[in-house]
Amino acid sequence: MKMHLDEKIWLTISFGIIMGFMIITGYQAFAQGMSPPSGMETIDPQKVDQTAPFDNPGVKEIGDNKYEVVMTLQAFGFTPNNIEVPAGAEVTFIMTSKDVVHGFEVAGTNLNAMVMPGHIQKITQTFDKPGSYLVICNEYCGAGHQVMSTTITVK
Repeated sequence: MKMHLDEKIWLTISFGIIMGFMIITGYQAFAQGMSPPSGMETIDPQKVDQTAPFDNPGVKEIGDNKYEVVMTLQAFGFTPNNIEVPAGAEVTFIMTSKDVVHGFEVAGTNLNAMVMPGHIQKITQTFDKPGSYLVICNEYCGAGHQVMSTTITVK
């Protein structure tokens, strides 16, 4: 099979672009930890209230200006309902759902997660600006979905 020079050039450029994308994606996933969550941490959704750490949801200080918020999401509500953290604190949310798929979106930030029953979702955010942040469920979860919200107060 005989190929023209133009075809060889375009094939080489195309292969180079594909390899470049693969290298960049691999570097981001492994070296920078930007891969999607693995979903390896699971929980029995029928026993959420009896399983640590979800048996005692709330805000806990775990280090110097580091907080952990253990949350359960259930039909039309978040537990705990209102969250208070200091400005500049690094906050790790550990969440699971008791019933159906819920969303966890903090308005005005890039914090957005899908919370599924049987899986533990972890996501970290630093809140630099004081204020009140609205948290909504952005996955349709039933007839009362529109009232599922809470607030994060940053002081």
